[in-house]
Amino acid sequence: MADYDEPLREQDAELDPIVQFHRWFARAGEAGIRMPEAMAVATATSGGAPSMRMVLMKGCDERGVVFFTNYGSQKAAELAANPRAALLFYWDALGRQVRIEGSVARTSPEESADYTRSRPRGSRLSALASPQSRPVADRAELEQRVAELERELAGAEPPIDADWGGFRLDPERWEFWQNRDDRLHDRLVYTPARDGGWRIRRLAP
Repeated sequence: MADYDEPLREQDAELDPIVQFHRWFARAGEAGIRMPEAMAVATATSGGAPSMRMVLMKGCDERGVVFFTNYGSQKAAELAANPRAALLFYWDALGRQVRIEGSVARTSPEESADYTRSRPRGSRLSALASPQSRPVADRAELEQRVAELERELAGAEPPIDADWGGFRLDPERWEFWQNRDDRLHDRLVYTPARDGGWRIRRLAP
């Protein structure tokens, strides 16, 4: 809890929001926060109806922020119709939030396949057996699907499912939020600058 009220000053912030994010992300891990990579993903239909869910970040670099899902899911359908999203990380123990907004595109089939192969076998079987976002009779139906798939494979490597893969959000706006006393919170926003870098501005809480 030592960092809960640590100030977020412009002079202390990294010039690159990705560097700033990794600094905070590392601190969240050091603080013992369970699954600091968990983030809310907000999408919307072409008509603007929003929806949100929690997923796990699987990568963050100069190309963007990556997460994986079934391409038949609701989030994937909404991203196909309206390829923009907002992400939110919330680390309560540190009093910190990070908001990221931008356009979204699928990762390459090769990148999706490489990540799929890195997953535990049980997770791969569940992903293959689950008709994500579609109704099922009960949990027993899902468990039966997994058991049948395991029998069919007979210990062989699970196949790569072309309907399961990644999305990469290309950030256009980052906001770093730090809790302060009396709700006078710190909010620093990064937006693209004309010189190709980032402009940092403070927002009132």
